[in-house]
Order: sequence, then structure tokens, then C-alpha cells
Amino acid sequence: MLRLYVGANVGDGPVYPEVAMSHDLLGPDAVEAALGALHPGWTGTSDRLARAIEFADFPTAVEFVNRIAPRCEAMDHHPDLALRWRWVDVSLATHSAGGVTDLDVQLARIIDEVAGTLPLAG
Repeated sequence: MLRLYVGANVGDGPVYPEVAMSHDLLGPDAVEAALGALHPGWTGTSDRLARAIEFADFPTAVEFVNRIAPRCEAMDHHPDLALRWRWVDVSLATHSAGGVTDLDVQLARIIDEVAGTLPLAG
């Protein structure tokens, strides 16, 4: 499995300013409520949110990473990403807080938005 870390100078999507979010840990009920408002592919606990996204092909998977990178930089919040063939595995946690916070939920929404603009497998 290849881990890909990209810089802020890539992608053609808009860069959004950092959103003021709480860095307080979300409890199980809050995480469950947040998951209900996200793409059904998301799973998670108070420790981490995760989603595996299968794109139409490898270049599209790379393009997805390139499009979310500037937005992650703008938020100063960086997901763990694993790129394999046409799949991107996304894992979100606020390491400084020790688990899932509102910042992770906001980034999950952005990931859903960006993934929705690209061709998926199937």
C-alpha cells in the first residue's frame, strides 16, 4: 500500500479559509449523528472516521487527492490517505485531541463534496 502526501500547490478546486471549529472530542452519540449526515460509505467511532472510495480509474483517484489537498491545507487538517489503484482510503482523526472532533466531520463533508464531482467505479 502506498501512502501519498501531497502539497498545497496542487489541484484546481477552490481553497477555503480555515473554518473555526471545536477541537473537543465528539462522543459516540455525536459521531453517530454526524455519520448519518455523511455519505453512507463513512464508518467510525469516537476514535476515527473512515471511508474507502473507488473511483473510475487510477488517474481519477489521484485527481481526488490533488483536489482535496489544498482544502486540507487551508483547514490545517490533514487526513491519512492510502492510494491503491483506483481506491483512496481516507481516515480522519484530530490527533491533537485524541479522536474525532467537529473538524473531522467538516473535512468528511468536503471529501464527500469533492468525491461527488468525480467519476466513481460502477
